[in-house]
Amino acid sequence: MAFVTTAEVCDANQELIRSGELRALQPVFQIYGRRQIFSGPVVTVKVFEDNGLIRTFLEEKGNGRVLVVDGGGSQRCAILGGNPVVQAQNNGWAGIIVNGCIRDVDEINGCDIGVRALASHPIKASKKGLGEQRVPVTIAGTRICDGEWVYADTDGILVSQTELSV
Repeated sequence: MAFVTTAEVCDANQELIRSGELRALQPVFQIYGRRQIFSGPVVTVKVFEDNGLIRTFLEEKGNGRVLVVDGGGSQRCAILGGNPVVQAQNNGWAGIIVNGCIRDVDEINGCDIGVRALASHPIKASKKGLGEQRVPVTIAGTRICDGEWVYADTDGILVSQTELSV
């Protein structure tokens, strides 16, 4: 989706929006990381105040994928920090979307990866590895399934059932 904005994707795909095949997340996310525009196939994780599963995924080769983390919207601690984001960058992940908080913002902002999160928080999460992986999640008013596609830029975040060609 290089050089095509999410707004242009929406304008060109009204039928997909009407059918629900293309959805926009509610505008609740802050933009972090050096890569403001990113896209890729989705991998989902559902956790609550625990980042063990997140870290496990980011240790894998990303191959241009986007990790979508449903952290339950918790703002009591950060479920993503600088070290895993550096690892994600080095492993080829395109982006990470967190329905929760992050920390180590300066370090994350120095990484060549796209990160979206609700806010930052200095307290770290537990590392028990509790949660679910590759399950449908609902964040920012939108259901997202493993294997769908995410398109993110400074205008917003889109989710598509299939890879879009525009």
